[in-house]
Amino acid sequence: MSGNDELAGTPAPASLRVLLARLIGMSGKQRSQVAWALSLISLWTAANLAGPYAIKLAIDRGIGQRNVTALNLAIAAYVAISLVVYLVHRAQIRVLNRLGEGLLRNLRVTVFAHLLRLPLPFYERTKAGVLISRMTSDVDSLQELVQTGLLTLLGNGLLLLLSSVVLTIVSPWLMLTCLVAVPFVVAASVRFARRSSVTYLEVRDRVGANLTRLQESLSGVRVIQAFAGEPLAIERFHASNEALFRAHMRSTNLQSWYLPVIEIAGTGSCALVVAVGGYLVYRGQATVGTVSFFILTLSNLFEPIQQFSQLFNQMQSAGAGLRKLFGLLDTPSELVMRTPGTLLPEAGNIEVDHVSFAYGSELAPVLADVSLSIAQGERLALVGPTGAGKSTLAKLIARFYDPSAGCIRFGGVDLREASSSSLRERIVVVAQEGFLFNTSIRENVRLGRADASDAEVEAALATIGVLERFSALPEGIDTRVDERGSRLSSGEKQLVSLARAALRNPPLLVLDEATSNLDPGTEQLVEAAMIKLMAGRTTVVIAHRMSTAAQADRIAVIDEGQLVEVGTHAELIARDGRYATLFVRAKRDL
Repeated sequence: MSGNDELAGTPAPASLRVLLARLIGMSGKQRSQVAWALSLISLWTAANLAGPYAIKLAIDRGIGQRNVTALNLAIAAYVAISLVVYLVHRAQIRVLNRLGEGLLRNLRVTVFAHLLRLPLPFYERTKAGVLISRMTSDVDSLQELVQTGLLTLLGNGLLLLLSSVVLTIVSPWLMLTCLVAVPFVVAASVRFARRSSVTYLEVRDRVGANLTRLQESLSGVRVIQAFAGEPLAIERFHASNEALFRAHMRSTNLQSWYLPVIEIAGTGSCALVVAVGGYLVYRGQATVGTVSFFILTLSNLFEPIQQFSQLFNQMQSAGAGLRKLFGLLDTPSELVMRTPGTLLPEAGNIEVDHVSFAYGSELAPVLADVSLSIAQGERLALVGPTGAGKSTLAKLIARFYDPSAGCIRFGGVDLREASSSSLRERIVVVAQEGFLFNTSIRENVRLGRADASDAEVEAALATIGVLERFSALPEGIDTRVDERGSRLSSGEKQLVSLARAALRNPPLLVLDEATSNLDPGTEQLVEAAMIKLMAGRTTVVIAHRMSTAAQADRIAVIDEGQLVEVGTHAELIARDGRYATLFVRAKRDL
């Protein structure tokens, strides 16, 4: 992937401990569950240590002293402790899973909300597959950690600590015997930690690249089939899939030598404890019950270490995912929204004041020193050759970008000082291709104003003259449009987009000419709807057809990033300049 693609997942420069602390810090109202979980873990740890001690009493006081009462009491205590361990462990799983899933729920909502606040420049340089990977694969990498890893980390961590203390108190010599294996375990763990951190981060990168390739191929399947590009598409997907496979194998190879080291350390320590413990019993320096207690409790020492090694795999994978997610959350918005900001007036002139713009500091300007005034209620057409800067100027007027120099004012207020709510209430953009969501026509229109009633939605459709058309469908305006509006024609999708804008009822409308790619059957219907929508409001139209420009109140000609002409159709034709040339050429091509 290119550097731009990775913008959405630049790893946050923080350790795994810091990342997990930041994740837990998102628990919010779940703090009481955290306290309850810690209490259960403490009780579970104490019960696990009490079980082997009951066995010690059964051996030393019951069997060793031939005391049936002591033996029965020890056995009853062990059964009761085992029941407590079962019940507490069950409660732990439920509480910790609820806590963990709540964290993931909060994280998904936080990331999604942040994505919706990022401006268009971010999406124009970041592939959708990378972002989908963040919301799916990277969040899923945390799933196993929060389901089982939290219990392992907290429960076994406390168990390991208390077991070490208890074993040291019971028999320092036997505890020293166990420490023989510690240097090997520590050395192997340090080596594994250093290598796995890089390896798991690479796996997350490859997952994102693979999803991006898949998403692009499925989105462009019509183009692939139209040009018989299946072999090339398969070859490219195979390459990204192979890179993902190799990254996974590198992580597997790390596990293949590390896990056996921990197992050997545990087995060897147990053998040494049996040998040294037997010698101490022979010398009368320890009882059989003490050695038995030590061996049983020893499992509390090495089982957590072995589970930690497996947990470490989860944590590295989750840590890589967290770095990607927090890297995304830390991506700043390039459009600074004022809070609370200045409310834009309900109407006013548009002033484009010496505006210049480039899509990057190292790129050539797309617009250079453009100044333009648009009167309230005026319909202005932007014309010019492809790539001249028409769409860029329209995006600046809608404040999808901020100018590199100069400013744009609405009713005397600099758009950079405006509150985001008033900005989107006053200025609405209707794109050339209407995008619809997989819901009903009614709900797609209601996106224009979420609190609109059904009657207001129907009134918006009636305003542009299409209510009867959609009401005639089998389910009326409650007809589902399916993904991207696939059940509707291109013209019908555009009509829904226009109705959405009508429901918002903005004083300023920015239109990327909505009839340029339509068939003649629906073109007239959409054009009539546009005329009704533009009535009585300031409109900026990106005109792809000269016939559309000719109907505007005034025309602004953009060429090579500069404003070269402004005037009415008649004035510009009489001037015989750039607009007249474009108009004559368009008539000749008809």
